[in-house]
This record gives sequence, C-alpha cells and structure tokens, in this order.
Amino acid sequence: MDIDLSPKLAKKIYGGDGGSYYAWAASELPMLQKGNIGAAKLALEKNGFALPHYSDSSKVAYVLQGSGVAGIVLPESEEKVIAIKKGDAIALPFGVVTWWFNKEDTELVVLFLGDTSKAHKAGEFTDFFINGSNGIFTGFSTEFVSRAWDLEENVVKSLVGKQTGKGIVKLTGSVKMPEPKKEHRDGMALNCEEAPLDVNIKDGGRVVVLNTKNLPLVGEVGLGADLVRLDGRAMCSPGFSCDSALQVTYIVRGSGRVQVVGVDGRRVLETTVKGGNLFIVPRFFVVSKIADPDGLEWFSIITTPNPIFTHLAGRTSVWKALSPEVLEASFNVPSDTEKLFRSKRLNAEIFFPPSN
Repeated sequence: MDIDLSPKLAKKIYGGDGGSYYAWAASELPMLQKGNIGAAKLALEKNGFALPHYSDSSKVAYVLQGSGVAGIVLPESEEKVIAIKKGDAIALPFGVVTWWFNKEDTELVVLFLGDTSKAHKAGEFTDFFINGSNGIFTGFSTEFVSRAWDLEENVVKSLVGKQTGKGIVKLTGSVKMPEPKKEHRDGMALNCEEAPLDVNIKDGGRVVVLNTKNLPLVGEVGLGADLVRLDGRAMCSPGFSCDSALQVTYIVRGSGRVQVVGVDGRRVLETTVKGGNLFIVPRFFVVSKIADPDGLEWFSIITTPNPIFTHLAGRTSVWKALSPEVLEASFNVPSDTEKLFRSKRLNAEIFFPPSN
C-alpha cells in the first residue's frame, strides 16, 4: 500500500473570539478519504457558543479538555441538555442537531471522529447551520421563511439577519443558557475516564471500550470506540481488527513509538506520535505501540460498533492457540525453541509492562 500513513495535526478552518473549528484534511491524510473517515476538533473559549447545526456524517464526540454544556436534538425528539466534561464520549447519529457552549475559563475542546461514507465529500464533514450568516434560513426567500414560521415578513427580516456570526460566536456574560439535566445524560454520554475498565494491567495499561452495551446509540452511529492509557515504557501487543474495521487513533496526551506492518510483511509506518496527532491503521494491518517514559493515551474509533481484535503476542495471542507442531514448522525451529517461545507471556494480556 503506497499511501502516506504518517500522523498529522489538525488545521484551523474557521473561528473568532468565541473559539475555533479545526479539521484534518484528506489531502494531507489520504487514509481519511480512502477509509471514508472524518476528523475534526471544536475549541470554545469562555462564553463560546457553537450555533445549532447538523452534519452529513454520523460521529462520536469525545471531550478532550474542559467542561461545558451540549444541546442534542434527535429527530422527532425533545432537546436534551447535558453537562459535559473531560473524558465524556457522546454518540451522534445522522440527523441529530447539536449546539455546544462553554461558560468556564478553561477552553472546552471536543474531538469528532465519524463515518463519511454518506457525506458530500469522502473524508470530510459538512455541517449545516440552522442560523447565523451561513445558516439554512439565510438561503430561503423571506416569503418562504415567513410562511414556514407563520410570521410577518418584516419580523422574519429582523429575525433571520440578526445573528451575523458564522458557526461560532461569543456570548455576553448576561446571556442565559439552559441548565443541563442529569437525567438527560442517561444513554447519551459515557465518561470513559470513570467507566468500568475492560482491561487493567498493572504497570501496563488500561482500556475502556465504548460499544452498544454501555452506550446503545453507537449502534445507530455504526462506530465503536475505546480509550487506551498505556503506562510509561509499556508496550501494546501487536494486533489487528479481524472484522475488517479501520482504526482511527487520536493521541490525547503523552508520546511513544508506533510501528505498522502491512501486506507482504512490509513495515509501512515507523514513527513517534505525540498529543494532537491523528493516524489511521488500514484494514487488517498490524499495529503496535511503545510508550515513552511519560506514558501514552489515545482515543480511537473503530468502524464497527462492536469490534473484535486479534493479538499476535501475549496469553490470548493466536500463536498460543496453535499446536506446537504447527509452530515448529511455521518458524522452522526445533521443539526446544518452540517450547521457549510458548513459555513466555503466559499471563500477560495485551499490555506488556517494561522489563526493568
């Protein structure tokens, strides 16, 4: 596969006093287009407000930093207003209208990863704003809007043109936004930093998997996700998605080394990743990571709601399942070498702590 897999940083698309919107371009990260994946970040300053909008893609949102409020309206449903904070994952199916608001001093940063297979442009989200200078109703004639809303045309003119901001605006401190309701979070959001661990290896790492069991809406989105925290100098076992899923990885914090091996046993990527990087592992390619001393944390989406992985090292590896005779023949080694190989990693799962 002659395609650039190297990690990339997002670039600013638009913004102002209220905050900024960043996205990864398919021209710089070709696997976005090839895999029909979109990736973007929203960063809101204090009193920053991302105007109500919907998208041509289903997404998973993940709060990277700060806290705030999100408004979510599912088709033919009432608005749900939820408090969001660092570590929250939110499934956003097709047709959902959202808005985002930050009332705190700390910048609110939200990552969006999603499926663009039905989008206008492969590898890119297109958002449709309800209002603002680029809002839907600025495109309709006054006559159409007045009939749709049952308002006089002079009222429509003052209403539609009042908001001159585009996408993100900064509200004054006197503006009151709806208060979040605790019950609205149920089924809408899951905090990956507080959820029960699916994997917990001492001095190795921890995993929380987002799937249809703990956040049913991901079934509608068609994506699974996980948050992985790898301890300093620990290793993540070489592995691949055995159900043909793509793995899209955003580095939340820390740094480490990554190797990816593809067709014909060829290493297609060897690099160092750090916070802010995004990279994509193609279908069936094998990836492994080793954290630097400060550790490595990443959030991934997998293009199936309940992903299945095969690992090539550790207690649950495919090698451990094969018979000794097959291993001896496969590696072309004597039985004592095979026994030595099989005697290692008898208890280790998918994370391997540093040896010293």
